[in-house]
Amino acid sequence: MKKDIVRSRLGMTTLFERILSGEIPSHKVAEGDGWYAFLDIFPRRPGHTLVVPHRGVQRFAELDAAERSHLMDGVAEVQRRLGHRFSTRDFTVCIHDGPLAGQEVPHVHVHVLPRTAGDGGGTLMSMWPAVGSGEPDHAALSALAAQLEDVA
Repeated sequence: MKKDIVRSRLGMTTLFERILSGEIPSHKVAEGDGWYAFLDIFPRRPGHTLVVPHRGVQRFAELDAAERSHLMDGVAEVQRRLGHRFSTRDFTVCIHDGPLAGQEVPHVHVHVLPRTAGDGGGTLMSMWPAVGSGEPDHAALSALAAQLEDVA
C-alpha cells in the first residue's frame, strides 16, 4: 500500500486512511493507480468489496476527473476478479455519497457485491418498495429536469 496518502480535508484521519497507511490491517483484493480495494469486514454477502481512492474526501464530486476515472477502473478490476471467483457477471455497485445517503465513513468508497442466483440480495426497488407504485408524475419530472438543466 502507498504510504503517501493525502489526508482528508477535515484534518481527521478516516478509518480508510488508516487502512491505506497500513495502520489497520485489511484483506486486499486489488490495488491500482490512486485506489485500493479490500474485503468489507461486515459483508452483505461473500466477496463484498470496498474500493477507495487514496485521497480522503467525503463526496464523489470532490474527486477530480482523474481520481474518479481511476476509482472506476478499480471497480472494473474488482468486478473482473470477483466475477472469476464467483462465476458471475452480475454485481451490485453502490456509493453512499454523504451521511444522509447512508455513508458511515466520511471517505468516498464504492461497494462491489457479486450477485449470484439465490443470494438473497435485492434490487434498489426492494429498498423502497412503496416508490414507483401508480402512474409516473411526468409534469413534476419535467419541471425538475428543466430546473436541473438550468444549473450552471
